[in-house]
Amino acid sequence: MMKKKRLSASKASLVLFLCQMISALDVPLDSKLLEELSQPPTITQQSPKDYIVDPRENIVIQCEAKGKPPPSFSWTRNGTHFDIDKDAQVTMKPNSGTLVINIMNGGKAEAYEGIYQCTARNERGAAISNNIVIRPSRSPLWTKEKLEPHQVREGDSLVLHCRPPVGLPPPIIFWMDNAFQRLPQSERVSQGLNGDLYFSNVQPEDTREDYICYARFNHTQTIQQKQPISVKVFSMDSLNDTIAANLSDTDIYGAKPVTEKQPILLTPTGSTSTKVELRGSVLLLECIAAGLPTPGIHWIKEGGELPANRTFFENFKKTLKIIDVSEADSGNYKCIARNILGSAYHVISVTVKAAPYWITAPRNLVLSPGEDGTLICRANGNPKPNISWLANGVPIAIAPEDPSRKVDGDTIIFSHVQERSSAVYQCNASNEYGYLLANAFVNVLAEPPRILTPANKLYQVIADSPALLDCAYFGSPKPEIEWFKGVKGSILRGNEYVFHDNGTLEIPVAQKDSTGTYTCVARNELGKIQNEVQLEVKDPTMIIKQPEYKVIQRYGQVSFECIIKHDSTLLATVTWLKDNDELPDDERFLVGKDNLTIMNVTDKDDGTYTCIVNTTLDSVSASAVLTVVAAPPTPAIIYARPNPPFDLELTGQLERSVELSWIPGDENNSPITSFVIEYEDGLHEPGVWHYQTEVPGTQTTVQLKLSPYVNYSFRVIAVNEIGRSQPSEPSEQYLTKSANPDENPSNVQGIGSEPDNLVITWEPLKGFQSNGPGLQYKVSWRQKDVDDEWTSVIVANVSKYIVSGTPTFVPYEIKVQALNDLGYAPEPSEVIGHSGEDLPMVAPGNVQVHVINSTLAKVHWDPVPLKTVRGHLQGYKVYYWKVQSLSRRSRRHVEKKILTFRGNKTFGMLPGLEPYSSYKLNVRVVNGKGEGPASPDKVFKTPEGVPSSPSFLKITNPTLDSLTLEWGSPTHPNGVLTSYVLKFQPINNTHELGPLVEIRIPANESSLILKNLNYSTRYKFYFNAQTSVGSGSQITEEAVTIMDEAMASRQVDIATQGWFIGLMCAVALLILILLIVCFIRRNKGGKYPVKEKEDAHADPEIQPMKEDDGTFGEYSDAEDHKPLKKGSRTPSDRTVKKEDSDDSLVDYGEGVNGQFNEDGSFIGQYSGKKEKEPAEGNESSEAPSPVNAMNSFV
Repeated sequence: MMKKKRLSASKASLVLFLCQMISALDVPLDSKLLEELSQPPTITQQSPKDYIVDPRENIVIQCEAKGKPPPSFSWTRNGTHFDIDKDAQVTMKPNSGTLVINIMNGGKAEAYEGIYQCTARNERGAAISNNIVIRPSRSPLWTKEKLEPHQVREGDSLVLHCRPPVGLPPPIIFWMDNAFQRLPQSERVSQGLNGDLYFSNVQPEDTREDYICYARFNHTQTIQQKQPISVKVFSMDSLNDTIAANLSDTDIYGAKPVTEKQPILLTPTGSTSTKVELRGSVLLLECIAAGLPTPGIHWIKEGGELPANRTFFENFKKTLKIIDVSEADSGNYKCIARNILGSAYHVISVTVKAAPYWITAPRNLVLSPGEDGTLICRANGNPKPNISWLANGVPIAIAPEDPSRKVDGDTIIFSHVQERSSAVYQCNASNEYGYLLANAFVNVLAEPPRILTPANKLYQVIADSPALLDCAYFGSPKPEIEWFKGVKGSILRGNEYVFHDNGTLEIPVAQKDSTGTYTCVARNELGKIQNEVQLEVKDPTMIIKQPEYKVIQRYGQVSFECIIKHDSTLLATVTWLKDNDELPDDERFLVGKDNLTIMNVTDKDDGTYTCIVNTTLDSVSASAVLTVVAAPPTPAIIYARPNPPFDLELTGQLERSVELSWIPGDENNSPITSFVIEYEDGLHEPGVWHYQTEVPGTQTTVQLKLSPYVNYSFRVIAVNEIGRSQPSEPSEQYLTKSANPDENPSNVQGIGSEPDNLVITWEPLKGFQSNGPGLQYKVSWRQKDVDDEWTSVIVANVSKYIVSGTPTFVPYEIKVQALNDLGYAPEPSEVIGHSGEDLPMVAPGNVQVHVINSTLAKVHWDPVPLKTVRGHLQGYKVYYWKVQSLSRRSRRHVEKKILTFRGNKTFGMLPGLEPYSSYKLNVRVVNGKGEGPASPDKVFKTPEGVPSSPSFLKITNPTLDSLTLEWGSPTHPNGVLTSYVLKFQPINNTHELGPLVEIRIPANESSLILKNLNYSTRYKFYFNAQTSVGSGSQITEEAVTIMDEAMASRQVDIATQGWFIGLMCAVALLILILLIVCFIRRNKGGKYPVKEKEDAHADPEIQPMKEDDGTFGEYSDAEDHKPLKKGSRTPSDRTVKKEDSDDSLVDYGEGVNGQFNEDGSFIGQYSGKKEKEPAEGNESSEAPSPVNAMNSFV
């Protein structure tokens, strides 16, 4: 058994590659570790090889590099040293190699044309950039020329030449008229690739004097215009009129009608031509023909087909466009122009050459002293490129000698390297069509062991499951890893442990006695280090009593049990689902500690109920079905599931079909609605039954389709409204013959788990899909657009194959084909996969922040080059956090916020910022592997905003004419407070607000005595704070000045006067006597006098009010149902309606509408006035008398 194996991507998320390495020395991406390790320079960003610049703007030639120690930079121009200190117009950015040439302050772009190359150097080597050719764009004026008008006969062909000025880059050509409207084009009239306007045949409507050719130079955003061209078309009718005017009647005259013409090619001329195109570019071939009727164009490739999915026709099929051309696209292409009179053709011989392209680019090499390694540089092209090597930017033939280095063509072999062997090597692959330059360093490190896993890290697993204990390490030479259990335990060995290359210890089946302390020891010749981790093995969670299948009648009650057992140190949560979804939001569902009860069951409750138990380490579930049935009409009828079918028989056996028949069982008072047929494959999956088909309940035979190489048995299940029957007894077995596989594996994917591999996976065929013995899979792959031949391997009993040694994140064509002992399945379709991703290499540049307002900012950044993403671009993440509040100058715990912007977006909004604060942010690019490096932190500040309301406002010490106000400063000042604003106004007896008074108070004050107020008056106060931006939200309060004591002595409470109490008693006695008389009269059957008057006059105004109009109706006794007409004004709710007198107890707070606040203060003293005039808002109103004002004051 292998004791070591590679971790999958999910188990090795902590260990990533710093760079592409051929050596086994891995450098974990640990920030502290990376800061301490020396590294030769690496070019991270540079300007394009052919760099066309705007002559009106400053020239920026990029050169960025990383290394440890940080590299220094130098430049060459046209092959010689470029001393930027001697040119005042040229500067180099700090901590960067990027040049800025100042053109906007007097410099001329033409003076800086040339070939530039950047060198980044530190003590471990020197990396160089590509040769960057700087050329300013040019947009010259049109040469002045005298253009003669074109006079053309109808039906003839015509070419209007554009001949634009030669610009850099070449201009975009289009034709318009004087009104700046594009001239319409068609199969008859169209623009050629050279910009000329071609007429296959002219028509009278082509006559105009403003055919104007425009050249747009995009780089400088300028448009040049050619002189207008005049075209006049003479029709046959106009020629006949001219001839008739000059001849006598006896002369024979008449021009010929428009003559139809067979096609001739206007461009290209002749019968053959040649064209050379470069691999990977766009091939454009053009044929434009003259003729009447207008000829149609058709394209073919002699001896082959036009490439599918890459061929497009433009300009009314006059232009053949093939994208991403390769050497296979070389050949003869024929265009054929045809109309009813004949045809013409032209053959273009296309040769596809290729600038150099990488087969294997050299990769950075990290070695330990004494180790061996190789740098490989392989490129292809047409013609085949020449490979040359440089060391630290110097041709290797004249570079300093290194005894550990040997050059063998496209390979450098290193043997027994030492630290002085560190250097940066450049591989140059060139031919007549271009070159490739790649830097690859050799970094020789001697480092003692380091363990990166945190000390005493706790791992928790469930018993009988795998345990993975990490020991991330680094050292050079590569350390040896040993594991011990306990402080003084012996070294761990044996088949019960698996030791991974990255230091991880795997216990495949952890038991309770596996709990304890584990020690990882890393040692090499430079030192030794150890680290301890803790492992706890927990008991698994179990459902010891599962919910059971229930059949319940409608409107009954049902309960499902779910009793669990779990580790006492873990918290378990129980969740119930119905049909794999949340329980209905219904109070009939009662969830207990260990059960689910459903009250008043309805048909909608029918379904599958699942109990799910979750802990932080595991999850278990159990399900049961609830069947809701109707209550039986009589006890005698019993509804049940049908009895199983019987007497199954197979007839008409063929290679791919058989007929099955059966006899139904008893339906048990519920008709059988369908039969379900299942099959068992005794050859591949004995004991496992699969669904085959379903037929109506009236059918007892079925023709079944079969697969080859399956030993079939069948059984039948009957179904009615109650449920499914038990399965029937199996039929006899039937073994079908073997055959080639009919289908290939599905869901074929290619996704790398590491930067240097491609993991090909597929959904394997099921047993019966194999169609025969010896099922295997042919896995084939090739690098897209690089490899011509497929690489294949045949595997069995797996659904995954790993291709190692791939370049990082390149596309591959993949196919997986099934085969067995009888042969192959049909040719499979190809899918595109990608080798493994690596972390992005560079951070977004040019991060800018635009503060929109005090709570919102917009951030911009430049997108990173796609080549540096090294994976699928998922988007960008903006990390931002508040550094401090500018008003309080107090730091707090930094809570970073993250916003993710999907796709290739280059800007985003930052909402929810706090006003008047200092923030920092950085931006990172994200791919499928993770996040790239962060951009440098960008600092920005938010402006002041309006403050929040003061934290409190208290009003104390009331006197006859003054009140004392105290307040607290705003919780969020959001700036520098400039002042407080106090507004107040009195409230009179009718709840009207008096004049508003405003006072401004200095910001450093916290209290104020307000004087010269009216006595016994309620005031409403509005209070807010201000910054230089404006006023914040206000806080309101009300208070009352106290009354004059002399006036209070004259106020008498009417409710305490003797005469008033006597009057009320007399009124109550009189009402009681009248009620007794009324009841006596009613029991005798007599009528009230009022009733008699109502019957006599039948006044509609005193008819009883109806219930349907929202008013009170009649009152009737339960015995004689005699209505009581509307003679009384007392409503049925026993309340007294106030109509005539405003001087009721309600006005003084003693009526039924009086209420008390939570603190006991009285708030009902104004309820009597609210029927006449509602108070404004939700605020209290002024008391109608000084007495009540005092009573309500707290």
